Amino acid sequence: MAPTLWVAFLLYLLHQDFWFWSTARPLIFGFLPIGLAYHAAYTLAIASVLAWLVRAYWPSHLEGHLDDHLKDRE
Repeated sequence: MAPTLWVAFLLYLLHQDFWFWSTARPLIFGFLPIGLAYHAAYTLAIASVLAWLVRAYWPSHLEGHLDDHLKDRE
């Protein structure tokens, strides 16, 4: 559980991107401001961490009961 908290804390700190507040330069791919590109990459990182969290901590022992319930309804 401790690595999960450290990852969440690190991502929280990275979300506060104060280093890109004062400028829109450089442009990524010639048209995308650096702050927007940073948040796009940050969103992909958050999505992958959330997928990891669901995979690692999902209560799979509860799903067996749901499967049994659905089979009974058929």
